Amino acid sequence: MLDTLITSKTRIKLLLKFFLNKDYSSYLRNLESEFDESSNAVRVELNRFEQAGLLNSFTKGNKKYYKANDNHPLFKDIHNIILKYVGIDRIIENVVKKLGEIQKVYLTGDFARGCDNGIIDLAFIGKDINRTYLVKLIEKAENLINYKIRYLVYSPSELKQKLKNNSNGEVLLLWEAL
Repeated sequence: MLDTLITSKTRIKLLLKFFLNKDYSSYLRNLESEFDESSNAVRVELNRFEQAGLLNSFTKGNKKYYKANDNHPLFKDIHNIILKYVGIDRIIENVVKKLGEIQKVYLTGDFARGCDNGIIDLAFIGKDINRTYLVKLIEKAENLINYKIRYLVYSPSELKQKLKNNSNGEVLLLWEAL
């Protein structure tokens, strides 16, 4: 869907990288090697995003880092489009209903860092979660979005320990009970 609207593969990769997780930051050479693209192709797109105000840059050492400008008026819209493109909105819709007492759902792993590796890692926090039903819903969601979904179920106390041990920004809150 997104690739029919945006023809530049590099631009799509950068959108996924920066707008899936607003806290992600990276520099040119890192993106170049991760995307396996020429530095010029990546630089051109980074410059376009920065000129449009969608990315901010800062210097750390001798490297220029880029990060999504979450104050930009279109940030939330782009973020929501990226979530829909990846299919996370469908996962949440299909999985959270009828599962028990779910308090929170987190995106973890590569997707939380903005990397599309074809696997979505989710962490469900709650109690009395119907795991049999969860497996069925995960299978349905996988068929809808064409991604493999791995999941973990934590109690609220287990979550605190997990978040304490995971300080590298690989956790992104997707859903929280009201």
